[in-house]
Amino acid sequence: MTREPNYISAAEAVKVISSNNRVFIHGSASTPVSLVEALHSRHKELEKVEMVSITNIGDLDFDNPEYKKSFFFNSLFVSANTRSVSNSVDGDYVPIFLSEIPRLFRNNILPIDVALIQVSPPDMHGYCSLGTSVDIARAAVDTAKVVIAMVNPRMPRTHGDGFLHVNRISSMVWEERELPEVDYSAKVNDAVRQIGKNVASLIEDGATLQMGIGSIPDQVLQNLHGHKDLGIHTEMLSDGVLPLLENGVINNRKKKLNVGRSVTGFMLGTRKLYDFVHDNPTVRVMDISYVNDTSIIRQNPKATAINSAIEIDITGQVCADSMGTYQYSGIGGQMDFIRGASLSAGGKPIIALQSVTSKGHTRIVPFLKQGAGVVTTRGHVHWVVTEFGLVNLFGMNLKQRGRALISIAHPDHRESLEKAFYERYNTN
Repeated sequence: MTREPNYISAAEAVKVISSNNRVFIHGSASTPVSLVEALHSRHKELEKVEMVSITNIGDLDFDNPEYKKSFFFNSLFVSANTRSVSNSVDGDYVPIFLSEIPRLFRNNILPIDVALIQVSPPDMHGYCSLGTSVDIARAAVDTAKVVIAMVNPRMPRTHGDGFLHVNRISSMVWEERELPEVDYSAKVNDAVRQIGKNVASLIEDGATLQMGIGSIPDQVLQNLHGHKDLGIHTEMLSDGVLPLLENGVINNRKKKLNVGRSVTGFMLGTRKLYDFVHDNPTVRVMDISYVNDTSIIRQNPKATAINSAIEIDITGQVCADSMGTYQYSGIGGQMDFIRGASLSAGGKPIIALQSVTSKGHTRIVPFLKQGAGVVTTRGHVHWVVTEFGLVNLFGMNLKQRGRALISIAHPDHRESLEKAFYERYNTN
């Protein structure tokens, strides 16, 4: 029997949280800001509450010094508003593939006491939707002792793994709030445009695409309007896919799994994207342990994974999550899709990055910074793309890799890279 929703205030809902609890926070556009703010307001009453989450969006002050004894932020993927606290004594980061995070919850490695989530209003059958972010939230709500939901009529009702019956929700808080919007097309320069063209030249008709986050994947999509029969199986979806879906370039006809449907773990973009996916059966938002499973990814033809990096050394080691010892983001799904694409028939794993930083420092380096994390090993790397070209490192020895990567580095840095190459290998 469906329980009639009884809406209470955020302050009342979070009273159930006690000291030493582990609290899951729904991520990305689904971040339940009001619930987190209500929890933060109880900081004088609480001690050692552990928060776990991937990317959070919203004006949330996780590193407030007043919270020092009250909260510990254990990040599973570091985002802008958790970067400071995750690199402090009041937080930390768990290195893990995105595909394996649900196992932390389901296998009681990180058992969840309370899950704070944001959902769409219940339908006539009593089902809410996890909306824009199913990813790791599915496992969190399935295993949490207590589920507190912010119910937002602006949250799209998405198809896939995100349905949650009101009987599973302990407390419900009604709040109509616009979802956060991110427009990646606003952060484009000539280098990014050229990278988009270079990557697009590698994509074949009938390919199944995975795109990471940011302006480079968005530019790749803008260069695919002449392609045919593309598919989507990606951990993250943004506005760049909309014109291709609308004009039939992306139709998912050639996929082996979820034929005719785009598959994602979460989405982050503008209101246009959120409206497009609302009650749209052609878009499936799924548990990330399925979306990012290499055995699933590889079944789709010509799986093409497009990801970026902070820096790459001349042997092909990719750092995508840290700046030296400073934790900037996380492993995320890069390795899941790099490996899955490499195992797909005709698949192409691609690392795409600008050749230099905003300060002009080379991103192709002789050695990664001390303390830097290797997200994608040199054994997994195939295609590397910059605005100056594209190279396939698969099957190359170390010296061949070095020469190939130097050839697509920024011209201003090639001489110093060649000098480092000579010193390392004592050869030209």
